[in-house]
Amino acid sequence: MTPSGSRDYLDRLQHFGIKLGLENIRTLCLALGNPQNQFLSVHVAGTNGKGSVAAMLSGIMREHGLRTGLYTSPHLVRVEERIRIDGAPIAPKRFLELLGRLKSVIDGLMAGGKLVYHPTYFEVLTALAFIEFAERQVDIAVVEVGMGGRFDATNVVRPLASVITTIALDHQNHLGSTLEKIAFEKAGIIKPGIPVVCGVRGGPALREIRRIARERGAPLISALGPGRTLETRRTGGGYRFVYATPAGRYAFSPALAGRHQGANAATAIAATEVLARFWRPFDKPKILEAIRETRWEGRLETVRRRPLVLLDGAHNIEGVTALAAHVREVVGRPVVLVFAAMKDKDLRAMTRVLFPVASTIVLTRVPYKRSATPEELLAAAPPFKGRILLEPDTRKAVEIALTESQAGTRTQGPCPPTPVVIAGSLFLIGEIKRLELFGLAPREA
Repeated sequence: MTPSGSRDYLDRLQHFGIKLGLENIRTLCLALGNPQNQFLSVHVAGTNGKGSVAAMLSGIMREHGLRTGLYTSPHLVRVEERIRIDGAPIAPKRFLELLGRLKSVIDGLMAGGKLVYHPTYFEVLTALAFIEFAERQVDIAVVEVGMGGRFDATNVVRPLASVITTIALDHQNHLGSTLEKIAFEKAGIIKPGIPVVCGVRGGPALREIRRIARERGAPLISALGPGRTLETRRTGGGYRFVYATPAGRYAFSPALAGRHQGANAATAIAATEVLARFWRPFDKPKILEAIRETRWEGRLETVRRRPLVLLDGAHNIEGVTALAAHVREVVGRPVVLVFAAMKDKDLRAMTRVLFPVASTIVLTRVPYKRSATPEELLAAAPPFKGRILLEPDTRKAVEIALTESQAGTRTQGPCPPTPVVIAGSLFLIGEIKRLELFGLAPREA
């Protein structure tokens, strides 16, 4: 398959949209020889934090010398980012080779009437990741759920352990309108007898997860439950955490910024403690080193120091709440906010949480069919005392924000420029990187 043929094929797959269910992916995997059964795995679900926890777990495995696969979504710039071995994205040439092979198998299954419908974009990429991990003989793969869990294409793996990070309102049109219903869908990754590590702190979501784990005879380990404490201390540049468990005490400052990353790291550590009971031991210094070194683009990512520019893919209430807290507690002053979001999100709630931390807001959009227009964002937003500017072009929106950042230095004499935060959607962060703003060229494999 050629690069242009690959792009055309993947673009066509996008039109199939989202189809939750396992019949198709099981049929496809069976035709491929069930590659998902040929490597060990950890399965990670959750509303927020699952990408960060997956990245930390992958880093911990690599720090211990294990050949490690990592499957995540969405990608920011290049589709190859979703499939990694030992931290490196799959090479474009290898990706094309596997996609060509996969397409031939799919075409044969479709011709024989063996598939209910043509596999979706996510199903195809999931199957491709399974092939890569099996053929490259990884020691273990960390597999992140795309959406939900119960009917997600990744849910054909039989992992060593399952992980559920957080439960919050998101994707309600697919997963349900209450925390309990969303927890039910995400707890669908729990397998009979397979331990599950849970970062959910309480309430109806945790009760639902406990119920399902009990029904399936799956040991449930609450990462932040009884016998486990997480202390948070402010430092000059962020936070330092102390996580105490029955097995030990872990003190760390993650490379990933934000108070919420303490809980994510605790969940990853709890997962390694579970794996150590029946798979292999883990060395505490190596666990801590991996947490200190793990980076995950688009999550409170600093891309410039003067002015300070942060990129954050916060795209739901829980995400923007964590971002707003970081601005208040760490940045410590109002920011210039560049904001774009998908129109199917709770725009009113998101803007009510995030806009108060800004002095100036630039509303924009990304070239994606689900993206809300600046006018739609403005209509959903609460009254705002500062300046709100509308600029649909992403590059121009960022240029305006940088100009606004310097405005105070011109009118108020020598003072540091206003920090800039770019947030609201991972698609926005991907567009920033695709445009190579701030020197952020697309990553090479």
